[in-house]
Amino acid sequence: MIESKYLSQGYPPGGGPPRKRTLPKGRKTGRGLPRRTVECFVNHPTTVHRLNTAEFHTAVRQLSPATAVFDCDGTLWSGDAGSSFMHWTIEKGLVSRETIDWIDARYRGYNRGEVSELAICGEMVQMYQGLREAELRTAAKDFFAARIEHNLFPEMLALVEELRGKGVEIWAVSSTNDWVIEEGMKRFGIPAERVLAARVEVKDGIVTDTILDIPTDEGKVASLQQAGVSSPDAVFGNSVHDAAMLAMARQAFPVNPTLALLERSLKERWPVYYPASVAPA
Repeated sequence: MIESKYLSQGYPPGGGPPRKRTLPKGRKTGRGLPRRTVECFVNHPTTVHRLNTAEFHTAVRQLSPATAVFDCDGTLWSGDAGSSFMHWTIEKGLVSRETIDWIDARYRGYNRGEVSELAICGEMVQMYQGLREAELRTAAKDFFAARIEHNLFPEMLALVEELRGKGVEIWAVSSTNDWVIEEGMKRFGIPAERVLAARVEVKDGIVTDTILDIPTDEGKVASLQQAGVSSPDAVFGNSVHDAAMLAMARQAFPVNPTLALLERSLKERWPVYYPASVAPA
């Protein structure tokens, strides 16, 4: 368990209507980069080996995995559901003005490199302290249908369905909150008990600020090991924050990789794959 230690700035009390403004649309570190940069990297003859869809699916089949682990944001769908959900709940008025001011300052600090990935992922769940979990699950359902579902990668949907049909044990691991990820995994047929995501303690149906898990970087490996998954056959991820998890697999499959993960893939000789909707030219 990770101690609840990210409120050194002081968590604000609830109350008051939200201001009619949104947070800056900055992207999370390692979760996106200019398309031209990616194209130059993946198309250079001395860099990573790039699989097409047929080769990608064949490589997974030939591995005959018993256990497969998937990151979610950027891997199963395009975009970052974690920060998108944060903005969406602010737009919908689910959180107070004081909370908006607090998370605004923290997220701006994150985009400047002053707040760590681990900290911001925890705080983006802690910001819902005092709300009913049932309300957040309803919000996550509406949000996913409206903002994320159309971004699902059909190639990854087909792969997960094929693996499930063969009886493969499938896990989803994400630093986005569990309400959103569990909702998203319904589309992939992955049950909530196989989802490891950022989460806080819930008491009597009310969300608290006590962090239970934030699976990111080496924390993804720790979360999997705690769940009894120490040697997965196949791991799929898109970010440098998935690198430790990818490295524990019998075969790593970087999907829609960021530049930092492309560099790591070159070093490790991991082949990479891009779904059609995000493939560089």
